Amino acid sequence: MGSRSPEEFSVLVLASDLGIDARPFLDAQAQIEEQDENWHDCSQYLSDEDFSDLDLLQFIRIQGSDKSGNRILRIVGKYFPAPVVSGERLKKYVFHKIVSELPEGPFCIVYMHSTVQKEDNSPGLTILRWIYEELPPDFKDRLQTVYFVHPGLRSRLLFATLGRFFLSGGLYWKIKYVSRLQYLWEDVKKGEVEIPEFVQSHDDVLEHRPLTDYGIEPDPLHLTEMPSTAHSFGRYEERWTSRECMS
Repeated sequence: MGSRSPEEFSVLVLASDLGIDARPFLDAQAQIEEQDENWHDCSQYLSDEDFSDLDLLQFIRIQGSDKSGNRILRIVGKYFPAPVVSGERLKKYVFHKIVSELPEGPFCIVYMHSTVQKEDNSPGLTILRWIYEELPPDFKDRLQTVYFVHPGLRSRLLFATLGRFFLSGGLYWKIKYVSRLQYLWEDVKKGEVEIPEFVQSHDDVLEHRPLTDYGIEPDPLHLTEMPSTAHSFGRYEERWTSRECMS
């Protein structure tokens, strides 16, 4: 109980596990930097980069409005050259189109999946999800509906099984599948959006071959259109029979 040992020292315990909010003690500059990281600056996508080559392809265009008054962002998958356009440039182009041509107000997307080839026209679900997640929150809120025209069997299965994991809930429930153009006209007035000729032709094929929606081609070689050869075989059979009788 005598004098204190020179090796003794004091310990100050901070109750960090008691739910105390330490944010007021953070440096003000650190808070500003944290806010900057979470803030999406769309002005970077309004750079001087030339998108004239992508504009000529017309795979993304602003056209008319649906019956709910939402501006239409038309996307034609067949027009997109996936092998030569990087995901980063595609993201910048999408942001550029929305910021410059849809600066405010609700909008919808009419995506035409007709005759799309995965290797040639699809950027991939991961890139599409990345582009959507990079959109500012107000852009996501303004997007009302995604009309998915002519979805194939693979697309339906992919979104049904993995869509909820790869797409955020807000986007997943905004997708509306449109198997025929006649169902699109229930939400979009005719003439509001331009339908490419090959999309209309594909729709006519699906109308006459409904099983194609499920990946089933009932007569891929068009054998039913060939003339029957049963009669000619019958005549040869009669000739062989008559020869056997003569012998």
